[in-house]
Amino acid sequence: MNVSSVDHPDHGEQTKREPSLIAVVGIGAICPGSQDVGGLWRDIVAGRDLLRDVPPTHWLSRDYYDPDPRAPDRTYVTRGAFISEVEFDPIEFGIPPAVLPATDTAQLLGLLVAKQVLDDVTRGRLEALPRDRVSVILGATSVQELAVSMGGRLQRPIWRKAMLENGLSVQEADAICDRIAEHFAPWQESSFPGLLSNVIAGRISNRFDLGGTNFVTDAACASTLSAVAVAAQELQAGTSDLVITGGVDALNDIFMFMCFSKTPALS
Repeated sequence: MNVSSVDHPDHGEQTKREPSLIAVVGIGAICPGSQDVGGLWRDIVAGRDLLRDVPPTHWLSRDYYDPDPRAPDRTYVTRGAFISEVEFDPIEFGIPPAVLPATDTAQLLGLLVAKQVLDDVTRGRLEALPRDRVSVILGATSVQELAVSMGGRLQRPIWRKAMLENGLSVQEADAICDRIAEHFAPWQESSFPGLLSNVIAGRISNRFDLGGTNFVTDAACASTLSAVAVAAQELQAGTSDLVITGGVDALNDIFMFMCFSKTPALS
């Protein structure tokens, strides 16, 4: 994900004005190959190829790969660009550790990069930043990884039905279903907000006590550009003094690979 902060030089003015310059005053990023902006620029300058085989932490290629694009429930792709492991301290961001399994990765990465941006804007003096008119407008896909996982947990009746139809006893079927369900996070109070894309922006506003508007835009592959465009309009209209904007996309699971494979839209 890549997020930056843009600022209007005429803080607080509500009157109509002619188009003026908008300044980028801070930037942050977590991308494949790097966990900060410096690393991102170095990768770009060096022309590094950051595509690699699908890591086993995501999904196993042998379970889903088939070179035939028409093969049902299979993808013809085994490579992609993946973010390396990122350290996250939930206490630092006011998140109880117990609810982490019910919180989508995109929301957690959003908090980390927003902190990078705000630290860059304030040079580490966040407490001095006036926050009443700071907004968060991000581009994000409407489907989040946790939504797919939570939906998978609800397939228990289908698993059970298939097992019973194949001769397993009720006790055997229920025991196997219990074991399968253990691979999915349990539904809890925080599951619903934890899988919503709009909460990516909401968590940032809440954690950093930002008083402006917060929402996400979904324009498919143009989601980031749409968010930046709306952020610029927000500043031009004078309704925000500072906007954290950019894109958040951490959905690299087999669901998304299958979506693009079956379109087909992967090279």
